Amino acid sequence: MSPRAPEISVVVPVHNESGNVVALLDEIEAALTGVAAFEAVFVDDRSSDDTAGVLQGYAQAHAWLTVVQHVNNCGQSTAVRTGVRFARAPVIATLDGDGQNHPADIPALLSRWRSLRQASDSGPVLIAGWRAKRLDTPLRRFSSRVANGVRSRLLGDATPDSGCGLKLFARDDFLDLPYFDHMHRFLPALFRRAGGTVESVPVRHRNRAHGQSHYGVGNRLWVGLVDILGVMWLQRRARIARVAAPERKA
Repeated sequence: MSPRAPEISVVVPVHNESGNVVALLDEIEAALTGVAAFEAVFVDDRSSDDTAGVLQGYAQAHAWLTVVQHVNNCGQSTAVRTGVRFARAPVIATLDGDGQNHPADIPALLSRWRSLRQASDSGPVLIAGWRAKRLDTPLRRFSSRVANGVRSRLLGDATPDSGCGLKLFARDDFLDLPYFDHMHRFLPALFRRAGGTVESVPVRHRNRAHGQSHYGVGNRLWVGLVDILGVMWLQRRARIARVAAPERKA
């Protein structure tokens, strides 16, 4: 990695992913070397396996990796926020820790983000990955289609795959958003609530190589419905200030 300050930080929340993190880190390095000065911030959300130890061993030989550990298990949204807070770059890319997102898609998202940022007069911009060809089981694909359809209809976020872990945004824009548990699934709606621009870009999707998924239909359905109601409440109370530049006295 270039010795200069990072241009992009790759934030990855992990929980019991000891079998996946090394390959994912190698892919991050391959994807961004020569593209942008980068760092990776992996947040271990109190894993019960050796995820933290594997990450710390990797970090000893790779200065671009920062490992942050939660003392208590907090969930994916809080782990993402912790990683963003520790990140040093102005631009953030997020990935799931299971290796199903492909880091090689990050450069294309970064290029598109830069183009839209210039065109949006410095307003918030979110580039959301869209797993157009998902390799999940038929039940998971069906439940995701239903969930995305309900969420999109109620929140108007016009995003086909809000749950994709691969996203790219400005660090400051993310930290300005209202924080709550499970917010990572509603970033398109939250960015639009802030007057931002959201664009979905097709990305690759892969099967999990090791370990088990932490999410299923049962632990997402009812919680997701409650969260949607909360985001709708936030949307109704949004106010976007358009500020005229003050005149400065000579």
